[in-house]
Amino acid sequence: MLSPAVPDLNEVDEWSLERNLFLMKNTPPQLLRLHSADNVLTVIATMEPKELLEIEGMQVPVRNRLPIGHKVAARAIGVGEKIIKYGVPIGSATAEIALGEHVHTHNLKSDYLPTFERETQSRFFEEKI
Repeated sequence: MLSPAVPDLNEVDEWSLERNLFLMKNTPPQLLRLHSADNVLTVIATMEPKELLEIEGMQVPVRNRLPIGHKVAARAIGVGEKIIKYGVPIGSATAEIALGEHVHTHNLKSDYLPTFERETQSRFFEEKI
């Protein structure tokens, strides 16, 4: 059964396709929007502090180094709100996340798997053995 967030491609209307194309074309070149429903963008070129991101027409300074493959918020995300990537929820926000802010284990928890931190990662594997 498909998640309600994943459209049946046989039933996608023309407006949805136009919106998706618009969002994809208006994503900065250093970021990738994987699905029009995503509230995070994937970093496809490492970015350093003080570089500028342009998201939704706003200039947002990079605060911390953003390695390739990491995520930034495509819009403000509230505590407890689902983080959407690939058009499906991948977890929930554990803190308020501002537009352009790095989205990672410090402000995101998986709703499906334990969220690992260096201090607790080895303990999890020891318990499972």
